[in-house]
Amino acid sequence: MPYNKMRHSLHTQSLSKKERLTGAENFIRVYQKGKRIKLPGLTIIITRNYLSYCRIGISAGRKIGGATKRNRAKRLIRELFRTNKRIFPAGHDLVFVPYRKFFHLDWNELKSNLVKAFDASNRCE
Repeated sequence: MPYNKMRHSLHTQSLSKKERLTGAENFIRVYQKGKRIKLPGLTIIITRNYLSYCRIGISAGRKIGGATKRNRAKRLIRELFRTNKRIFPAGHDLVFVPYRKFFHLDWNELKSNLVKAFDASNRCE
């Protein structure tokens, strides 16, 4: 595979800095204006950002556990987003809020819940 094509395919699989939702004002905007999609162990709050790409933020509070559990939840959510970018709508900001039940779900169950939530409905418009 030529270097440019390999580099492009790796880039589409990465999670760039522009795809991360940062800043308290952005989180507040999503919480206030966003629609909530409730999944087992996870709530996703989604709102329009008028950009050509999707941005994600993760709000893992102390209710789900100590620092190691919160960091694990964030890593898993980032990996879910990174490997399944095609199912998320472009031009939206997403905030993922995991709950304790999040750790009791396996990878395939999490992925199928996300696919059902975004492919089967037009909740994000």
